[in-house]
Amino acid sequence: MPIEFASRSIAGSTAVITGAASGMGRATALLFASEGARVVLADRSAEQLTDVAREVEELGATGGDAAQVLAVECDVRQPADLEKLVTAAVDRFGGIDLLVNNAGVSRRNNVTEQSDEEFEDVWQEVLDINLTAHVRLVRSALPHLKASDAGRIVNIASTEALVSQAGLISYSASKSGVVGITRSMAIELAEFGITANAICPGPIETGMTSKYPEEAKAKYARRRVPMRRYGRPEEVAQMTLNLCLPASSYVTGTVIPVDGGMSMFHV
Repeated sequence: MPIEFASRSIAGSTAVITGAASGMGRATALLFASEGARVVLADRSAEQLTDVAREVEELGATGGDAAQVLAVECDVRQPADLEKLVTAAVDRFGGIDLLVNNAGVSRRNNVTEQSDEEFEDVWQEVLDINLTAHVRLVRSALPHLKASDAGRIVNIASTEALVSQAGLISYSASKSGVVGITRSMAIELAEFGITANAICPGPIETGMTSKYPEEAKAKYARRRVPMRRYGRPEEVAQMTLNLCLPASSYVTGTVIPVDGGMSMFHV
């Protein structure tokens, strides 16, 4: 009896990607478009969002078929914006198959030095963007993910959920929370054939890390990363794609570092 293999193609699927205007979100959008997916780009940076949508369209033209893309300006802190995003995606493409919660922010804060007001402001902003928005968007998109033949949720966490450092308490808390909600989602949504997985990027060359001097980043990589370099957004995007494939239907609740071995090196 021949062995049947599930598809390794997301062509024709509709993917919603938050934080799509730059970094890992942009790389994921371009990769998914190159694989034939219909891509819904969400970000609060309207100008950058337009640029990425143009890149996606040009990518489709290069491949011979017009890329199907929709750009939606969205502040993930606002429940109304998340509802608008889901409605726009469904109105344009008829449903949602793949959901990538990538939007995130990092702010310096700690429990010892900041005033109460400053600490509370940073804490709330980071938790709203990095954690609460993930849950709200999944809940909003859930009826459409249930209707899909291959519903997939990928939540972008961080190695800060696995190892930690001083001065990033809200970021560490939010990313640890992303791991927790992913595992809960995996259990709750399994009966509907929906998978939920988390990716923990390590040091990646993105806008978030561009503020650090190159010399400091090189020193950090030499000391803390076995592969001795920062990763590229495209390397995270490839893992995201793998978890969204129909062939990955039995992979759920996983937490996958994409960090050049950094988290293992810390153990």
